[in-house]
Amino acid sequence: MIVRLRGEMAGLLLVALGGCATNSAKTDSSAAARKETTAAMNPLLAPWQGPWGGVPPFGKFKVSDLKPALEAAMAENLAEVDRIAADPAAPSFDNTIVAMERTGKALDRAGAIYGIYTSTMSDAEVQAIETEMSPKLAEFNDKIVQNSRLFARIAAVYEARARLGLNAEQQRLLWLDYTNFVRAGAKLDDAKKKRLGELNQQLAALYTRFSQNVLAEESTQMVLLDSEADLAGLPAPLRESAAAAAASHGKPGKWAVINTRSSVDPFLTWSTRRDLREKVWRMFTSRGDNGDAHDNNQIVADVLKLRAERATLLGYQTHAHWHLEDQMAKTPERAIELMEAVWKPAVARVREEVADMQAIADKEHAAIRIAPWDYHFYSEKVRKAKYDLDENDLKPYLQLEKLREGMFWVAGQLFGLRFTLVSDGSIPVYHPDVRVWEVTDAQGHHVGLWYFDPYARAGKTSGAWMNEYRRQSRVDDVPVIVSNNANFVKGKPGEAILISWDDARTLFHEFGHALHGLNSNVTYSSLAGTAVPRDYVEFPSQLVERWLYTRPVLDRFALHYQSGQPMPPELVQKVVRTEKFKQGYITVEYLASALVDMKLHLAGATPIDPRRFERETLSSLGMPSEIVMRHRIPHFGHIFSGDGYSAGYYSYLWSDTLSADAYEAFLEGAGPYDKAVAQRLRDDVFSVGNKVDPADGYRAFRGRDPSIGALMRKRGFPVPGGGAVSSDQKATH
Repeated sequence: MIVRLRGEMAGLLLVALGGCATNSAKTDSSAAARKETTAAMNPLLAPWQGPWGGVPPFGKFKVSDLKPALEAAMAENLAEVDRIAADPAAPSFDNTIVAMERTGKALDRAGAIYGIYTSTMSDAEVQAIETEMSPKLAEFNDKIVQNSRLFARIAAVYEARARLGLNAEQQRLLWLDYTNFVRAGAKLDDAKKKRLGELNQQLAALYTRFSQNVLAEESTQMVLLDSEADLAGLPAPLRESAAAAAASHGKPGKWAVINTRSSVDPFLTWSTRRDLREKVWRMFTSRGDNGDAHDNNQIVADVLKLRAERATLLGYQTHAHWHLEDQMAKTPERAIELMEAVWKPAVARVREEVADMQAIADKEHAAIRIAPWDYHFYSEKVRKAKYDLDENDLKPYLQLEKLREGMFWVAGQLFGLRFTLVSDGSIPVYHPDVRVWEVTDAQGHHVGLWYFDPYARAGKTSGAWMNEYRRQSRVDDVPVIVSNNANFVKGKPGEAILISWDDARTLFHEFGHALHGLNSNVTYSSLAGTAVPRDYVEFPSQLVERWLYTRPVLDRFALHYQSGQPMPPELVQKVVRTEKFKQGYITVEYLASALVDMKLHLAGATPIDPRRFERETLSSLGMPSEIVMRHRIPHFGHIFSGDGYSAGYYSYLWSDTLSADAYEAFLEGAGPYDKAVAQRLRDDVFSVGNKVDPADGYRAFRGRDPSIGALMRKRGFPVPGGGAVSSDQKATH
């Protein structure tokens, strides 16, 4: 589950020009005329037209416009920065820091479209542009960071900060700008700056190749099912979606399991054909690791080598030490300490889960030992035996569109937000599957727009994520535009799309990121919404997941797709009681990836053979043989399609420590919909972006620092210093 943060297009290291609007006061008439001419020739450069501060101009440009738009926008941005750097006036907060906030408006617009197309509409033409532009964009970022006159002005303002009478938000912005420039090499000598630029460009090119290799295998590989015998065990809705998937891939009359988690996991859960489960599992877990033209192992080794050299160049022990310095964890050691505290009880829980599954397999005389492709299948049998809950009983109540309505309702209850579908055609979209809602507050004032792109298709990155097309800013006086993206298998027209419980949780998770962006209330877009440290950004989204389990959501929106009747109370109770079910598997498959990520980036300059490193590291950790990493190294896009989550996949656990503790604030009050707690949550977490230190923001909300106890209670693990937690504790919410 990835947040697509602005500035991460092509995995770039964006340092300081986070919020960008043209500094028109410093643009002479001839430059303005040139800009108007360029914008007229390329619609991607023109200010967005339409309601609410303008919307992306989908349908008014060609893919071939992307490259010249990016090139022109980068040139314009560099010119704007040069004007700031050459300003004869003494450096001040307004003429340097705020002026930087007002640069790069055209690049923001073109970059937003570029990011949308490379992640959701990535055909051969888009990929060719991405391959060419990734290193150029990296070079552009380095030109800004390495502008010595610009940095001298930033440093001068920073040194004088105590005398400037800045408010807290201004102080935060100044500190971030200065710190980000330093961390990105602004103080290096010319020779080191040159080498750093070379490293960043090489890395950008590798990130693009890595992503495109994974996308190629996800888009083209599938397991075709030829006969009724191949469908054994699959419920009717899953058969129908498999038929639709085959038809969409040019195989009408057959059924297909496509190479995306939303297709693979349901098959692994229900298919009674163990041979086909193994085949599907191997397809999915081998992405990027097939020894062919799309194999990513050498790319991974090259990325790690270059990152290690870059960290040394910047004066850090390892890439992990560099990356965590400005995160909440601060050091790799603190992140590892948290992960190891959870790892042992999680592995112990896996042992219990496997024993339960093996007992059922033995009772059924299956004559097998539980393997990774058996875990989902037999865990469902355990759920049925222990909790009398069958996913087949649950799934008919999990309609994608009804759950979307449930998310909107939760947003209204917690934050007073209202969502209205824009159906008059006034807002263009990039694909017919995409829909747009206007978001208003409790007083009916416009807040922003929410784009929803829920279905899998060729050229679309797998998984689910949130993206900010435009961040909120009072400097620019523009409302926010966000999107949620997923890869559900599209069914027949007019038919309800039924999703799994895990997919429903993911849906709420990504919507939590969207709410983080929509609630933003800051002055400077560099600080807006999700522009927070990685190990904090997942906190709001993981918190919003919890409302899926609440009775009002289940009673109102978990409606049977045929009868329209709500989920029976006894089934609701079973769902809530199983909130901690399978937490061993969920935690271990995630933590294995997070620990491998950290250890990869603590290895420094040691040459890495990815296959061997993965195998030996998991063995040293005591990884249960029945589970594989959630993201194996050759397709671990979080850490190898960009710098964002590299040495930072631990962030989900760090953030969940906060989310578990924060949810208990509601339970200690009047319950999940406590208005006073929700108001504090909005004021101190969802609206403040990065204008306050995240630790300070959390303490303002909670009144104290978080502890690991809430996280362990949430997952049903033994609490340090206290006993185990009942699986149905607080079951009624």
